[in-house]
Amino acid sequence: MIRFDPRVGLCVECRHSRRVDSAKGSTFWMCGLAATDPRFRKYPVLPVIRCSGHQPSDPVDRSGQP
Repeated sequence: MIRFDPRVGLCVECRHSRRVDSAKGSTFWMCGLAATDPRFRKYPVLPVIRCSGHQPSDPVDRSGQP
């Protein structure tokens, strides 16, 4: 189960997103829809709270418990 992160928003659970960890220690979320649809940003500004392309991929733990 994926743990929801309010700093990231919808990208955490979206089937189109992919987490990218840089060599310098930064974390980015890449939107796969950007490759074929210009309405989407490759690296959206976080947190994403609304997205027309959002499709949940896995159950998300929104309890806030570690």
